Amino acid sequence: MVLKLSWPRFKTAYSLSPELVRCASCQADFATETMKALYLGFSAEKSYMAFSQKMWETMKACGDLKLISDGRKLHGHLISTGFQSSVFLQNHLLNMYSNCGSIEDSLRVFHEIKNPNVFSWNTMISGLAESGLVGEARQVFEDMPERDCVSWNAMMSGYFQNGQCEETLEVFVSMMRDYNCVPDPFSFSCVMKACACLQFLELGLQLHGLAKKFGFGTHPTIGISVLDVYVRCGAIDFAHQVFCRISSPTIFCWNSMIFGYSKSYGVGQALFLFNQMPERDAVSWNTIIPILSQHGLGAQTLSMFIEMCNQGFRPNSMTYASVLSACSSILDLEWGRHLHARILRLEPSIDVFMGSGLIDMYAKSGSLENAKQVFDNLSEHNVVSWTSLIGGFAQNGLEEQALLLFNQMRKAQVASDQFTLATVLGACSSIKDIFLGTQLHSYAVKIGLDSFVSTANALLTMYAKCENTQMAIHIFNLMPVKDIISWTAMITAFSQAGDVTNARTYFNRMPERNIITWNSMLATYIQHGFGEEGLRLYTLMLRENMRPDWITFATLLGACADFAVLRLGNQIVAQVVKTGLSSHVPVANGIVTMYSRCGQIQEAQSVFDSIIDKDLVSWNAIMTGYAHNGQGRKVIEIFKNMLKVGPPPDHISYIAVLSACSRSGLVAEGRFYFDSMTKDHGISLKSEHFACMVDLLGRAGLLEEAKHLIDKMPIKPGAGIWGALLGACRIHGNTMMAECAIRNLHELDPEDPGSYVLWANIYADAGKLDGVAKVRKLMRERGIRKNPGCSWIEVKNRVHVFTVDDASHPQINEVHGMLEEIIKKIESTGYYVRKTTFDGFRGYHSEKLAVAFGLIHLPAWMPIHVMKNLRICTDCHTVIKLISLVTARELIVRDANRFHHFKEGSCSCGDYW
Repeated sequence: MVLKLSWPRFKTAYSLSPELVRCASCQADFATETMKALYLGFSAEKSYMAFSQKMWETMKACGDLKLISDGRKLHGHLISTGFQSSVFLQNHLLNMYSNCGSIEDSLRVFHEIKNPNVFSWNTMISGLAESGLVGEARQVFEDMPERDCVSWNAMMSGYFQNGQCEETLEVFVSMMRDYNCVPDPFSFSCVMKACACLQFLELGLQLHGLAKKFGFGTHPTIGISVLDVYVRCGAIDFAHQVFCRISSPTIFCWNSMIFGYSKSYGVGQALFLFNQMPERDAVSWNTIIPILSQHGLGAQTLSMFIEMCNQGFRPNSMTYASVLSACSSILDLEWGRHLHARILRLEPSIDVFMGSGLIDMYAKSGSLENAKQVFDNLSEHNVVSWTSLIGGFAQNGLEEQALLLFNQMRKAQVASDQFTLATVLGACSSIKDIFLGTQLHSYAVKIGLDSFVSTANALLTMYAKCENTQMAIHIFNLMPVKDIISWTAMITAFSQAGDVTNARTYFNRMPERNIITWNSMLATYIQHGFGEEGLRLYTLMLRENMRPDWITFATLLGACADFAVLRLGNQIVAQVVKTGLSSHVPVANGIVTMYSRCGQIQEAQSVFDSIIDKDLVSWNAIMTGYAHNGQGRKVIEIFKNMLKVGPPPDHISYIAVLSACSRSGLVAEGRFYFDSMTKDHGISLKSEHFACMVDLLGRAGLLEEAKHLIDKMPIKPGAGIWGALLGACRIHGNTMMAECAIRNLHELDPEDPGSYVLWANIYADAGKLDGVAKVRKLMRERGIRKNPGCSWIEVKNRVHVFTVDDASHPQINEVHGMLEEIIKKIESTGYYVRKTTFDGFRGYHSEKLAVAFGLIHLPAWMPIHVMKNLRICTDCHTVIKLISLVTARELIVRDANRFHHFKEGSCSCGDYW
């Protein structure tokens, strides 16, 4: 029994929703019913027109649903009816085969058409182009006896769909020269898309003007295409003008403008435009979320993702990757785990994009085991997933394992890309393995990736960190394209080599600079002691309208701290507040350090109290500040508070505590914290901790215990430890142990003049003048000269520098007169008698000259701040302490080790330094 299907029912079947028809069972039923409808619906009594209509609609259905088998049956039926020579039906048969992807059948039908019309030729061109046979399509196009606008459009569209944008432009130019054909809106739309891909802004402007000339200026398709050109070419101002003239912008227009705004105006403007959209699609959300993630707005990215899901939109792989990247940026492992669980629950599988994002998220959060587990569970591994895993191990300090993974990747025959090589070269840079780095360089040359900017930049950095500046210069000179990172890497390379002049030369040669470049050059000046040049550079930076960031201010505050220039530090702090970065924790930490190292410990405490989210650096900064200012018990109080409410301590925290105990003579407390460091917190003892304990025990007169601690150290004692013992020997006049310390010091650093001077002073204090002579002779024979003492003071925005027995300062006679007058006053108190030692007349040491200069030029109410590059000597300490008594002035001296606050004849160190 044959099921009869009426023509109205056939039309109803064809009008089923695409989602329903696409399923396999529905397709089969649909094909069967349409074929039956065709067979039963045609008879000799029916007209050719009715048959042609049914045949055309059935062909269209087979083509849209890609039912090639049913299409061939239909073709056979057409032949059996004798109408196969109908050009109308042959054209639609040709179109059906093209839509089904059977280009061979299309060509066979095309060659059977005796008199193909323009539609036949155009359909064949489109079919060949859609199958990737754009060359064959061009041949058909050239063979056409006549062309219409659709012919040219088909050829342009074919080139564009196959990624040949320049050829698309060439076809359009030829079309314009063919005066028999006039372009339509589709012609302009197609050529503008090609122009957008090539980012030819000038040509885009010309095409826009030409479209207006042809009367298509207000056509919606042209508006969208022009908008796309301007956005992709970065001409957002032009794009904005076009956007505003579109009466009803499509969602595509809104999405394009959001992307363009993010590139030119920043994430804030893009987010504002997103919030103005009358309606959104999945592309809108999948556009704004990556933008937020790429700009480091992790929390906002997660919030936007939640809102997207709540509104029923489905994220794609790239969206998941962006949200996972946001989790990485804010180190929110818990959120990342929730997202991982959501992907497992809702997605059919984890592709390489989501997998790479998960690997990166787990790795950056320090959960390498989970990262490796995700990697192992992926059904396929590509270069991105391998690179994410390798980078995760490298970023967590496991460079050796990262390099082993790279070898495994090569054995798996996954081709490296420039990002893989950059990651592996970064691992070589971290461990300074120039041998392996050179091998990777050769490998990069072998596979042709050495000229890529990211690879070359990694090579630059690797050679720079391995102190091979010449090779870094060679790489730089060979680079065909250099970006800002390349130039900045060269500045860093010269900085690491101490070549400040060449660093500035390359800085001046840069075609463009960003804030990272300025910060790099600024840090170069500051790190190499060119603070004044660094400040000039900062002034130039402001003059060129480069907005400083938190790294700029952190660097400047570090310089102010090193040079103890309080007035300039206050100006920098004012600028920090003005730019709204005062609440940024690293900047606030820099302010704490600056104030504490300028002797303003109360101001440092005030800033520390204002930090809402204190990190470990914050706590360490304030503890170190109090330690330098000699307030040991305050350090212990802060440390106890940190253990209750703050992060767990690290080895730097314990250096601050132990040095505070040392500078305040807190022997019992020092022993307790020295033991608790490993017992309670599992922190490995480092040389600095032993140096603090040796100094603490030695100053307390426990020299034998200090020497015993050195003897049982699990690591080899460094110069700092033997120097601490030598200093304690001088305090307690133990020449025997001093000679032991000197022998070890000279083995470690025979050129250090400080140890010789301290050794000579020990002999001088003990009255052993022959020992002093022996040390002097040894210094002459070895060509060792004592580092000159240098002190400086800031008065009226100028820094005045004094050296021992200085005669270069323009007011030195006036300073000497003031110093003599003051010394006579303190001698009259009966607490001081001038004396000399082997290294010269102590009355003219640099810190005394600086204090005298301050007494002359600073008002009586203002404390006098003096900085010195060496440790203050006993004589100067006594003199300045008595000056504070006879002048009723507050004097603050920062020497190489600590602060001394002199007031009313006493010092904050309690004469314990």
